Amino acid sequence: MFDVALRRLVDPTLIRIATWVAGARISANALTIGGAGLGLGAAFFITQSHFTAAWVFILLNRICDGLDGAIARINGPTELGGYLDIICDYVFYLSVPIAFAWMDPANQMPALLLVASFTLTAVSFLAFAAIAARRTFDDGAHGPKAFIYSTGLMEGGETIAFFLLFCLIPGYFPTLAIVFAMLCLLTIGQRMVLAIKSFR
Repeated sequence: MFDVALRRLVDPTLIRIATWVAGARISANALTIGGAGLGLGAAFFITQSHFTAAWVFILLNRICDGLDGAIARINGPTELGGYLDIICDYVFYLSVPIAFAWMDPANQMPALLLVASFTLTAVSFLAFAAIAARRTFDDGAHGPKAFIYSTGLMEGGETIAFFLLFCLIPGYFPTLAIVFAMLCLLTIGQRMVLAIKSFR
């Protein structure tokens, strides 16, 4: 929901940094994979209840995620890069609720619901992208992407906001996870409505 507005704020800085990083011959794919490693590092720190470190690693993961796309736009995007990007994003997204479940058995059911909602959200996103790719479809908001994006209530910015909240008030993880899962289900409903309008 907020991703387009956030892009307008951070893109100018990201492009400047990406120009320097690309000049240093660091590839977008290397940043994508490195970012996934940082995301797994955040999950590890969550399992150890080191939430300040987890915060830092979550933010570093997001910096890498922004830079890899900016570098890809400088050097030219590749299909492999788009594939790695979505895989590494979901490695990170799934690792955080799993880490909270690992940390405390009381978190297990809410984390399971959240992982299930992430799975359905990913399916709704990727199924829409796969079908829309066979048509001329552009939402005019997300810019050039490896996948055709279908805007929804819960996108990347909202996900990171919840992850940071999880780490800020970990005792409220069960409540926050259930709320997040319900919002993901609303996003799936939005995409279904968009698909009905677009593909009928």
